[in-house]
Amino acid sequence: MDSLGDTIRKLREGRELPLRIVASYLDIDQAILSKIERQQRKATREQVVKLAAYFKVKEDDLLIAWLSDKLVNEVEDEEVALKALQVAEEKVKYITKDRKK
Repeated sequence: MDSLGDTIRKLREGRELPLRIVASYLDIDQAILSKIERQQRKATREQVVKLAAYFKVKEDDLLIAWLSDKLVNEVEDEEVALKALQVAEEKVKYITKDRKK
């Protein structure tokens, strides 16, 4: 399963774009984009949305990769991580259901 950084790198390389071109579009230094691709730095939500538009891919797909990376980074060292994520899933379902009323 690819991380957001892996996905961005594949999109960029698949279009034969250098780091500097995509970084320029995001208005960031190419070193920062390189670190995002290597999971050494986290992209912002705004950057993820801009990347989806730039590469003409579904925004939700990149946002899901971004958010799942954030969740994994937060709980990866916890023994009960999977159970906690399952409880969180139920809470999200409950909150979402409440908002639709």
